[in-house]
Amino acid sequence: MTDLHRQVDERLRARDQRYTESRRQIVDALAANSGPVTLPTLLASAPSLAQSSAYRNLSVLEEAGIVRRLVHGADHAFYELAEDLTGHHHHLVCERCGSVQDFTLGARVEQSLDEAIDDLVRAKGFAARHHAIDIFGLCADCS
Repeated sequence: MTDLHRQVDERLRARDQRYTESRRQIVDALAANSGPVTLPTLLASAPSLAQSSAYRNLSVLEEAGIVRRLVHGADHAFYELAEDLTGHHHHLVCERCGSVQDFTLGARVEQSLDEAIDDLVRAKGFAARHHAIDIFGLCADCS
């Protein structure tokens, strides 16, 4: 079992859930994509999944902290594996077509950003756990 599948299995077992074949197909499909995907895209990449089963299983995976659902006002929500399973990243969101693309910042930029966020939350008495940046605009195809 790969490290990803072992982590998913452990998280599901901690919630008294099983790592079923359908859930494994969802995890594999999300891992195979280069960024967040909609349910129709997910179903196209795992054709043996039933839509109703995919919705139920995505909900279970989201509750277990395995999948993250992104809602940016597009026709469909986007799904991706949780950041702690794949690595820290941010998103470019196209306001016209609704596409969502991952991007990462260099270590020095992230460190500066973390320091600025730490200063801000400390001043506000807020207990931050993590951050995400979503940049809205037009993708290359739409601009």
